[in-house]
Amino acid sequence: MPASPSTARAINDRLALRLLQQEGPLAAGQLKQLTGLSRPTVADLVERLTAAGLIAVVGESGEQRRGPNAKVYGIVADLAHLAAIDVRTEGVGVVVTDVVGEVLAEASVPIGGDTGTGPAVEQAVALVERVAKEAGAEQLHTVGIGAPGLIDPATGELRDSGGLPVWHRSLVAALQERLPEARVIVENETNLAALAEQRDGAARDRDTFVLLWLGHGTGAAVVLDGALRRGASGGTGEIGFLPVPGTGQLPSATDCAGGFHSLAAAPAIVQLAGTQGLVADIDAHEPYAATLVRVAVAAPDVPAHARFLDILADRVSIGAASVVAVLDPGCVVLGGEVGRAGGAVLAARVEERLARMSPLPAEVRASALGGGGVLRGALLTARESAQEVLFGASAG
Repeated sequence: MPASPSTARAINDRLALRLLQQEGPLAAGQLKQLTGLSRPTVADLVERLTAAGLIAVVGESGEQRRGPNAKVYGIVADLAHLAAIDVRTEGVGVVVTDVVGEVLAEASVPIGGDTGTGPAVEQAVALVERVAKEAGAEQLHTVGIGAPGLIDPATGELRDSGGLPVWHRSLVAALQERLPEARVIVENETNLAALAEQRDGAARDRDTFVLLWLGHGTGAAVVLDGALRRGASGGTGEIGFLPVPGTGQLPSATDCAGGFHSLAAAPAIVQLAGTQGLVADIDAHEPYAATLVRVAVAAPDVPAHARFLDILADRVSIGAASVVAVLDPGCVVLGGEVGRAGGAVLAARVEERLARMSPLPAEVRASALGGGGVLRGALLTARESAQEVLFGASAG
């Protein structure tokens, strides 16, 4: 059956709003060309969306032609304010944007391991409130949170995970209490990094790939046929618990020591660098493990650096080969701070080893976003959720 007039209008409005989000401000003629709709239909939807307060004239086209320039329309940026939060083991980072994703304010704060749960939560919540105030946001519409650990698919909350600070789980409830009008969405940090790499990073041309997170811990995000796969319990990609050779023990249900984590997480990388005599100056802007990898990559022909990178590639390829054997993703992105620090040098070493270990072809790429992918992914998630509500409620 053909769509009713109201349904057709809603579909057209959604299409136009999506294009304005993806392409930026557009003239009515450009909307006509991109949507394939008739000129009168485009004129009607522009009038509707303007009346609803969703779009506004933001300028004029620069086309050199006779007569007045065409009006250019864009989404009303201050329709809502969003926050993205990256919850890390050692602190928290926050960015506040408008509804089209323009960054208005951002900041981070370290939270020491000896900080109590109450003070740690208060520091994190206070940071969110401060950044929102600096951004001029009287109210946050949607908050996207990226955090390590398992997310309960039924409740959307962080599950109790061994080795992670207790304040992580308390933060979500505290934010919902202090920001009662905001929608709070929690997602695993590796999953968010994969969404960001697919949209803006190393996997823009892939609809099937695996992101292997290499940072303070290890993890994997699985994207198949364009969709993020979370698994029955939300634990898809908990590769830190994968039993691997070379650790001398097996992981347990509550401790990933002895798993892939013990080979490729930051503490293991730092220890490996020590055995190879590799040192580096501490950089406050990244984990020490990433700095060590960056130093080695900068001069890969130095014998100690080459040995370090070869052993690290051996270790990373063990986890990558397991993922490739099960999922055949065709592409593995080395994410996290360590993955980005390793760049093409580490990626090429891992790809070479995978080719020897697996009959399944797999391209290995370095992250384009590194640790910043979590915030980017949290923002993308918050923005899509907010637009679904705002555009769905008003458009059509």
